[in-house]
Amino acid sequence: MTTTIDSNFAACEALRLLGPDPENWVSDRPGIDHNVTIIGGSGSGSTFVFALRRAGIGDVTEIDAADDEAHAGVWLTRARMRTLRTPKNLPGPELGIPELSFQAWYEARHGAAAYAEIDRIERVTWAEYLSWYRHFLGIQVRYQTKLVRIEPATGFFRLHLEVNGVPKVETTRKIIFANGVAGTGGSYIPPVLADLPRTLYAHTADAIDFEALRGKTVAVLGAAASAFDAAGVALESGAKAVHLFVRRSAIASLSVLRIRDYPGAYDNYPQLPDAARWLQAWRFHQAGTAPPPKSIERAIAFPNFHIHLSAPWKSAQKMGDRIAIQVNNDVFEFDFAIAGTGYFVDPTKRPELADFAQHIALWRDRYEPPEDLRNDGFGMHPYLGSAHEYQEKVPGTAPYLKDIHVFNPAGLVSFGLPVGDIHSIRRDVPAIVSRISHDLFFEDWAHHEARITGDVAPDFENSLYAAAVWKQPIGAATR
Repeated sequence: MTTTIDSNFAACEALRLLGPDPENWVSDRPGIDHNVTIIGGSGSGSTFVFALRRAGIGDVTEIDAADDEAHAGVWLTRARMRTLRTPKNLPGPELGIPELSFQAWYEARHGAAAYAEIDRIERVTWAEYLSWYRHFLGIQVRYQTKLVRIEPATGFFRLHLEVNGVPKVETTRKIIFANGVAGTGGSYIPPVLADLPRTLYAHTADAIDFEALRGKTVAVLGAAASAFDAAGVALESGAKAVHLFVRRSAIASLSVLRIRDYPGAYDNYPQLPDAARWLQAWRFHQAGTAPPPKSIERAIAFPNFHIHLSAPWKSAQKMGDRIAIQVNNDVFEFDFAIAGTGYFVDPTKRPELADFAQHIALWRDRYEPPEDLRNDGFGMHPYLGSAHEYQEKVPGTAPYLKDIHVFNPAGLVSFGLPVGDIHSIRRDVPAIVSRISHDLFFEDWAHHEARITGDVAPDFENSLYAAAVWKQPIGAATR
């Protein structure tokens, strides 16, 4: 079996053969702190740092509001699945360099046979790999750095931050949102829960004290993966009983995204007509999000787990220190409720976007679906450009929007999959980096024109070959 040292050596050798990182070619601008600021300190944010570095783009910073690496992203916080939901062999942060891949890292520690045996990557193991990736590549994340507000200026943005709780303003030319499911919206709390005190319920995105649920009766609303994972953890933590409520007559089991998971559809999806992209998003919503079989098996292994089908909640009221929930014609009482109800997308609800959210083009501004395909939630998704950039609702009103790139699930309707997941890295990270390179180059074209047309020092003097220049011998006949 190989070792961590061998793994690092192999990765170092791969980078050596690839050649050194290009020097930063982006010209300095007075008063600009960063060429690119990446919001989000998990795997996708660090992948962008590496990709930008390999593109020769310097002065890049990655920030995260979390206290440290262990609390950034989802893998060691609100993600509760035992294994990832994606296949183990998807291309990811390695960006085409096999020695940086999860497989290479895992086999170096456990052997090729061990990798062959696993079906899915364990969640904690994936977090360990991302930590190795980040530290091996020397990627520095600035933790305890919260983005409060983006203020557009001429040719750049002022970022109003809280750094260790202290207000600070920095400037940047480009922004990448790599901040996950809440990046352009937030947790969806069903109206039926609105009148309950938050001490009686939580969303799956919250930090839930599952140990406090020991001996308690718990209701879970929703039937996607996060709902089943939360139910599983509650049961494993000693809950007296867990009841999971599903609106549908059966749990969603059709993975609609899978049927278009081949290179032709994946690579060309962003160029599809709006009507085709909308239809695919609508079909995905209609089918529902199928939980992985292992998430279901995790919960149903407990005899005190119960599934209620065709069971939408009509009301939920506080009754003493418990919750009374009406489901159809029945009333149930619970000690605590967990909403596994997903997320909403609405740029106007994000405080950091408040200065310009009204100018962001949404799908409802660009496309009117047939009446039988309407979906108000999808209409609130931003209508993104080919490099995931925001676009103007009214041309000319907010030209700076093109400098904000969205690499989070708000790109679902535009790009056909949950953007920000591992699956989206191979196609979308290079597209965003390529556009940033293009923009930074042509915005400073005068500088680069002077640079590439300036005087060039000769590689050698004429004297190097002077002795070999043929000369007509004196007195020789000519023809």
